Amino acid sequence: MKFRLMTPGPTPVPEETLLELAKPMVYHRTAEFRELLGEVIADMRKVYMTESNVVLPLTASGTGALEASLVNSVPAGKKAICCVAGKFGERWTNIAKAYGIEPIVISVPWGQAVQPEQIEKALKDHPDAVAVCTTLSETSTGIGHDIQAFGKIVAATPAILLVDAVSGLGAMEFRQDAWQVDICATGSQKALMMPPGLAFVSVSPKGWKTIEANPNPRTFYFDLKKARKSIEGNDTPFTPAHTLIKAMRLSLKRIVGEGMENIFTRQDKYARAARAGFQALGLEIFPTQPNTALTVVKSPNGVDSTQVLSKLEKKYGLKLANGQDALKGKILRMTHMGYIDQFDILAGIAGTELVLAEMGVKAEVGAGVAAAQRVFAGK
Repeated sequence: MKFRLMTPGPTPVPEETLLELAKPMVYHRTAEFRELLGEVIADMRKVYMTESNVVLPLTASGTGALEASLVNSVPAGKKAICCVAGKFGERWTNIAKAYGIEPIVISVPWGQAVQPEQIEKALKDHPDAVAVCTTLSETSTGIGHDIQAFGKIVAATPAILLVDAVSGLGAMEFRQDAWQVDICATGSQKALMMPPGLAFVSVSPKGWKTIEANPNPRTFYFDLKKARKSIEGNDTPFTPAHTLIKAMRLSLKRIVGEGMENIFTRQDKYARAARAGFQALGLEIFPTQPNTALTVVKSPNGVDSTQVLSKLEKKYGLKLANGQDALKGKILRMTHMGYIDQFDILAGIAGTELVLAEMGVKAEVGAGVAAAQRVFAGK
């Protein structure tokens, strides 16, 4: 039985990237490694769609990049507006509290998206807020935020816009310069087609002004000013995960070779196909504003999604993801980002059809696959 990893992170890694990780260890303080790191940073700028921003590599998970983004830019005692539409929006709030930053929370029910007018109101109510923190893709629910609209609103104020793009960058349309995003954090294990362990932070000129106005951030390892000084020479202030950086060069070549505009188009088709397939089985799309990185559907009435997912994995080798916290047992989450193709998506839908039929759920076997295929065929 072939195993297919279809969770929204980690995601599958291309074979040539895995083989690079098997090569002998090298030393990282060399001209050769600095050249390689410079190449990786240049390609990451293309993924971020930025020409002027400084992109910094961090040896950490995506959460490390979020922490670095917030603690460097917002001093203790100051305000950060946190958009909470799921578990990862909550993470911004929790990081703020850990560092004595006052979170101003905009909260919506899980499955819904924070709306631009809510951010506009929060900024009017709190003109002294230093930052607005949000997610591009809220992985816990599958919603996507209108970052372009958020950027326009925040850019008209002294505040800066911080975006968690850990599961969105490379899978959803995102244009950092054009959308006026000041600090954007991402991780390696989602659409970037890598194992966990690397993170990146891209900072705009406005973002740097805010960071420089915070003279003593409560951090040592995640000091972005140190990281910026090192990256000027294509180096890092501390030991990097240099084997991951070497491997990431190959995954980035795949991404850059395809081109971001082509990826946006392909991801849109994948998302539409997945949604059509699940809906043809009678499953309801969970988020009101779904994104193109993953598809999230409600489990049928009276059916625990934990049981569906267990059968999918044990019988068909399909690893999809459960809901988190209050959504556990209530939703199914299937990725279509990164090293996933249309036949993986068809397999995920086909397996779900078979499992639901075995569990006595009324669903026409073949209907989901046919619906998805029609999208792929342009019908």
